[in-house]
Amino acid sequence: MKIAKPLLLVCTPIGVLAGLREAWRVHWWLALLMALLVAVIAALLWMTLSVARREAR
Repeated sequence: MKIAKPLLLVCTPIGVLAGLREAWRVHWWLALLMALLVAVIAALLWMTLSVARREAR
């Protein structure tokens, strides 16, 4: 766990960017849809964390 967590935190964004690049190579609209999906997931994560922090106070 000591090595796995930092490795995961570094490799995941690199993998997402590589996936977006490959999707752009196939079809530009596929990369757009993937970026939109990542944005929606990030927004939902942000909303969940803000509610949890607000409830903790």
